[in-house]
Amino acid sequence: MVLRLEEVTKSYSTSEGPLPVLRGVSLALEAGSSMALTGESGSGKSTLLHLAGGLDSADGGRIIIGDQDASALDDRGRAALRRHTVGLIFQQFNLIPSLDVAANLAFHARLAGRHDPYWVRSLAARLGLEPVLNRFPEQLSGGQQQRVAIGRTIAARPKLVLADEPTGNLDEATGETVMDVLLSLVRESGAALLMVTHSPRLAERLDRRVHLRGGRLA
Repeated sequence: MVLRLEEVTKSYSTSEGPLPVLRGVSLALEAGSSMALTGESGSGKSTLLHLAGGLDSADGGRIIIGDQDASALDDRGRAALRRHTVGLIFQQFNLIPSLDVAANLAFHARLAGRHDPYWVRSLAARLGLEPVLNRFPEQLSGGQQQRVAIGRTIAARPKLVLADEPTGNLDEATGETVMDVLLSLVRESGAALLMVTHSPRLAERLDRRVHLRGGRLA
């Protein structure tokens, strides 16, 4: 099991008191499998993804990633988890503007100490990025930037890939192409994928689908 959430809760402070966002969420995700997380805006999808990625801490419950209890880690421990075990893909591409495509692709793998030039070249070919390896992010289309973001994540060989609306800023045709590549690479690498999406069409392409409503899985 790559990811296991056990009765996870999370609230945020407001002027009117605590606002519960997650009210005891449990789910499990195995290596090589994919899960779509759907729900209305404000249902807690991104919060759940951030907790699973170690970007925030839960109020209660347990978050197990591989053989680590991520809910027991401090900020430094969660940062190490993101560096070595978890890959994150967002709508905002978050590429480093001062690095060309080749360097952006290798960035996370270098941080994780797993840089493999042959793997990065293979990813560039699969993602159709070979002609633009010397370009900088500002010189790329949105679809190309998202492919770089995906390649950068997969290059580090994470055990868990978390994607928050990864095609949300792309047109439908480009989004489908990006999803084709993402699903193919995740399956080949043996990673687990948890993806937040509003699109029923994209959700159907994943192995499983769960729906978040009112802070609980419906």
